[in-house]
Amino acid sequence: METQAGFLITQIKQIGGRVFDKILLRENINEFNGAQGKILYVLWQHDHISIIELSRLTGLANTTLTSMLDRMEAAELLCRLPDPKDRRKNLISLTDKAARLKDRYDKVSLEMHEVYFKDFSTEEILAFESYLRRVLDNVKEEL
Repeated sequence: METQAGFLITQIKQIGGRVFDKILLRENINEFNGAQGKILYVLWQHDHISIIELSRLTGLANTTLTSMLDRMEAAELLCRLPDPKDRRKNLISLTDKAARLKDRYDKVSLEMHEVYFKDFSTEEILAFESYLRRVLDNVKEEL
């Protein structure tokens, strides 16, 4: 059986990223881009976390994440704080500036949700997301 799931997921990710950036531009949000929005999204849920935990939650490699964090720190969206439990490590934390952007990000995310799930029923959305979670769990097992 020939399937195209991997190809379709990749296209959705690439095109969806461009649509997300287009919405950010239209909403005059220039403090961060779509890729940085993924990091902010995780930090809005789990502030003060290690880079290892941030990598796990975003799915980004540590090397990719490090350079993105450097740019976001320079843009005053986050800061690195010493881990009180281990002085050799830093925790990634949101700045007040980033915290104030959450409502605007949520508005863009809601619009993306509407784009992704146009003409879907609630049941279809829930089923689709459960399938995506299963696929994600399957690929994570291979790491």
